[in-house]
Amino acid sequence: MDPIEALERVAYLQDRGLLPSQKTAAFLRAAEVLRALPEGELERRLDAGTLTELPGIGASTGEVIAQAAAGQVPTRIVDLEATTQIPLGDGAAIREALKGDCHTHSTWSDGGASVETMARTAMELGHHYLVVTDHSPRLTVAHGLNRERLEAQLDEIDELNERLAPFRLLTGIEVDILADGALDQDEDLLERLDVVVASVHSKLRMDERAMTERMVLAIASPHVDILGHCTGRKVSGFGPDQRVIRPQATFDAEIVFAACARFDTAVEINCRPERQDPPPELLDLALDWGCKISIDTDAHAPGQLEFQAYGCDKAAAHGIEPERIVNTWAADDLLAWTRSHPTT
Repeated sequence: MDPIEALERVAYLQDRGLLPSQKTAAFLRAAEVLRALPEGELERRLDAGTLTELPGIGASTGEVIAQAAAGQVPTRIVDLEATTQIPLGDGAAIREALKGDCHTHSTWSDGGASVETMARTAMELGHHYLVVTDHSPRLTVAHGLNRERLEAQLDEIDELNERLAPFRLLTGIEVDILADGALDQDEDLLERLDVVVASVHSKLRMDERAMTERMVLAIASPHVDILGHCTGRKVSGFGPDQRVIRPQATFDAEIVFAACARFDTAVEINCRPERQDPPPELLDLALDWGCKISIDTDAHAPGQLEFQAYGCDKAAAHGIEPERIVNTWAADDLLAWTRSHPTT
């Protein structure tokens, strides 16, 4: 691989391993510095030992560049390939059945890569489609999309679909469920979108009754297709070593999942290692109510699209049949479902 490819691979692997985003950004900035160099400038600087005099090139990025330029696989890549690998366990058959990812982010909101970069990575991973679900406007910390910016994104997706066919980018949003249960985007825009993921991001410590009503009102909307990371919890680690970083929201899960079943809203298995939502006992309850499932990465960078392995293993552990998972369906079947939710 050439030096630019090596820098981008480091960034991908660091994202896959959920390493600090600042470090990942440094390798991507270094790649942009190399792209801007005049022909032959990199070789001259490598010969003269002046590579790190370039703004944006430090010791770590310089080492990757030098090793790649010498025809070597950089040692940082070798180490990251080994330490960030996400092996598939019992969920291998479910991962094979998945045709897409219904919850992803791009630089339009708080993601770290363009829609096109995310799409091309999804293609490399064997997906048939990718749903782009950037944040809605009131989540200002995530640079959520107001009406004008969402419409501009839809135009970009139309253009990309012409170039990337037969792969399909599906339009979407992760719409905030507001404190009163309303959805944080105009109804006519929500109607236009292919897939709507609805999530609670604020006031997670509401009392149980209020949170239950809030979630049920959103689930009842015919525009909502998937309930995202339903508890809002944050965790560290897996299995018995898991620690709670942020406790889950309190709501009547029987009522919430009954509403999901009634209004045909899928419950998301959020694959992010720091979410692993819903917890096992709530996932079992959702299954008991007959809810459909969507296994989504909530990826904010290309390497995180590999997180689906975690969700597939979780689905297998709970005995979920592939046909119950909405993103095992072909794109046309998925869209037929999202357009069919009951209104009463």
